[in-house]
Amino acid sequence: MAKALLGYVGGSDPRLLAEMRRLQQRVQDLESELVRIQAENDALAAAASHDRSMESVDAHQAEPALT
Repeated sequence: MAKALLGYVGGSDPRLLAEMRRLQQRVQDLESELVRIQAENDALAAAASHDRSMESVDAHQAEPALT
């Protein structure tokens, strides 16, 4: 009966299995790339935030250092 539910006696189609493996690998590759890009984006956002905080310091209004 199980064979009848599959629709054929030959078992799984090797082309289908190969395509499934290829798609699973592609998903893993894309997930890895997403993690890498998110980390790069976080680093760039932190650097931009640091640059903006440095722009808020006005050197002309700053008091001279004591010597």
